[in-house]
Amino acid sequence: MTTPRERMVASAALLIRERGAHPTAIADVLQHSGAPRGSAYHYFPGGRTQLLCEAIDYAGDQIAARLARADSAAALLDGMIAGFRKQLLNSDFRAGCPVVAVAVEAGDPDDSDSPVQARAAAAFHRWTAQIVARLHDDGVAADRAEELAMLIISSIEGAVVIARATRDVKPLDLIHRQLREQLAAATH
Repeated sequence: MTTPRERMVASAALLIRERGAHPTAIADVLQHSGAPRGSAYHYFPGGRTQLLCEAIDYAGDQIAARLARADSAAALLDGMIAGFRKQLLNSDFRAGCPVVAVAVEAGDPDDSDSPVQARAAAAFHRWTAQIVARLHDDGVAADRAEELAMLIISSIEGAVVIARATRDVKPLDLIHRQLREQLAAATH
């Protein structure tokens, strides 16, 4: 069984992936998680910023764990695409990536040093490094692995954004085929 604190972090991540960080209020997280009203500032003395940072870390850990389980670059790609495809369909195209949601909200020049933005950047760096390592393990040269990792992350995240806007998984399917071809050429 999860604790109220863990439920709040998971709920915040789920709400961010659907709404973004700015519209996700502590009251919404409390309601979604079923946590007692007074628990927010008990568990998160740093307030909403601390909760959002931990939600981004949680989301980052979820994807990182999925990436770590892949036994090949192709399996890694297939798993990422399948996970986002399922998430989009199950949420009626409301749920994207909470890390992207935070990154997209980076347009506020007064918030350029935001700890939430820093957490999003750290998640992207972590995922990219994991993909580079997986590609390297599959025999891809270091410089090509770095390029392919960035291509994979940016293509998938971009396709998720477009799929949400168009309410169609076709962008994911298209980039899946193209990225599979790139991986096949790089690993053979």
